[in-house]
Amino acid sequence: MEPKYLFTIVLLGTIILITYATKKYATSTVQFWVGGRSFGWLLNGSAIAGDYLSAATFLGLAGLTFSLGYDGLFYTFCFSVGLTILALFIAGPLRKFGRFTVPDFLAERFHSPSARLFAVVVVLAISGFYAAPQLLGAAQILQLFFGSSYEFGVIFVVAVMIIYVGIGGMKGTTINQALEVWIRFTAFLVLLGAALYLGYHYGKILDLITKWTGAIPGTAELNKGKDLIANGAKWSYVGGGLFKNLAESLSMVIGLSLGTIGLPHILLRFYTNPSAKDARYSALFAIGIASAFFAIALYLGTVGRYLFLTGAKAGTLTPDLMKAFVTGGQNMVVPTVAQIIGGKWLLGFVIAGAFAAVFSNLSGLFIASSGALGHDVYSHFINKDASERQRVMAGKISVVIVGVFYGILGLLVKTAAIGQLVGLAFNVAASTFAPVFLLGIWWRGMTEKGAIWGMVVGLASSMYMIFFVKTLPVWMQWRIPGLITVPLAFLTVYVVSKLDGQVPADVNDFMHQIHQPDLRL
Repeated sequence: MEPKYLFTIVLLGTIILITYATKKYATSTVQFWVGGRSFGWLLNGSAIAGDYLSAATFLGLAGLTFSLGYDGLFYTFCFSVGLTILALFIAGPLRKFGRFTVPDFLAERFHSPSARLFAVVVVLAISGFYAAPQLLGAAQILQLFFGSSYEFGVIFVVAVMIIYVGIGGMKGTTINQALEVWIRFTAFLVLLGAALYLGYHYGKILDLITKWTGAIPGTAELNKGKDLIANGAKWSYVGGGLFKNLAESLSMVIGLSLGTIGLPHILLRFYTNPSAKDARYSALFAIGIASAFFAIALYLGTVGRYLFLTGAKAGTLTPDLMKAFVTGGQNMVVPTVAQIIGGKWLLGFVIAGAFAAVFSNLSGLFIASSGALGHDVYSHFINKDASERQRVMAGKISVVIVGVFYGILGLLVKTAAIGQLVGLAFNVAASTFAPVFLLGIWWRGMTEKGAIWGMVVGLASSMYMIFFVKTLPVWMQWRIPGLITVPLAFLTVYVVSKLDGQVPADVNDFMHQIHQPDLRL
């Protein structure tokens, strides 16, 4: 049996085993949605990292560095900053609040069914943007290395996730996520070690990239005079022209950094810790794992550049490898590098790591979105008197509904770039939930209308600047429009709250609940 099949089958078998072993812990709402609030900082920190280190990091970040140069560094820097902000300002208070879903926070902060309902819409929007590129990554791996169709890849992964989350609930999801993050981290470490052992150190790589330009024999579609063009970007050491101006780079920093605060699948993980102390430690541990991961991703992207340039110039790359680099470009660099430097066995291990990244992140998104439907919509609007059994069943049915929704989105993004799609999810999160969570936790004066209108304006402005970008002035046609949408959302929350003035009467009690000293410290 080829290694790529062996490692993938072992991964799937392990997931199924853990899922069925934990299904007895998914029989009540507190178990199904938050795992009984029993996860310590090590397990939950690993799971948070598993949620965060998606296909966008395992595949996308190295791919962006491969095709765009060190402009890809912005992504890794911003992701680390976002986790740090989350650990400092959100993790502890959110755990002390201690409910089930992200919409729970807004609904109880303002005693508002309307805030809950609109928060559900935002959860589905953010999760949809985030889920689509995960399915894209998994389907492309199956297509490139297993010979399946793209459509089969999307359907297969969605089916696995429905079983994964629907049966195991948060308990099975968390244990699987923790296992999967260490699988892909080990894969990265092995790939890093192999590359260094073979002499692909930074000095050697950068010397070639900064000095060599020229046409590649046999690849006319890449040749533009004497400059190498791949995926529409000129290959250079400092960058591939990702940003038009300083404003665009600042816009990305704001959108990606604050986006972490608004990711629903990350936020709800803090409900699963036994204490605020464990929640903060979980976030700090995730920061450590993520930072190391990002650094390796950048390195592997430059290794991919080196291997492509030298191999293409010397004519030593096979047609399949050339295709993987050129047409797979931003998404398939890591598996291709693994195949070149480590052969079938290292490729098989890295493919398993890539699937682990997709499964881990998707499971968190499934939990967040199904919670919004099963807990927030069903239990608070459709059947307020539902029994415990009915609530859990609603959650399981919601998993199936979410799977169909994600599957459709996955089929629609076949030609997109993983890293860029995730960037859009971050911008929507930064422009909706980030303002209402930061201000809702740290400012007594926020009102229900301020929160709702802040989310409306943030979501609408993000959608417009993302989907109708060509209608904007050229200097504002940014990849991530955070410089406009995020301040606009914060300003809307503040101004509308001031004009409204209807601060909840129990706001001081709420603030005391989430900010009271942690006696377990």
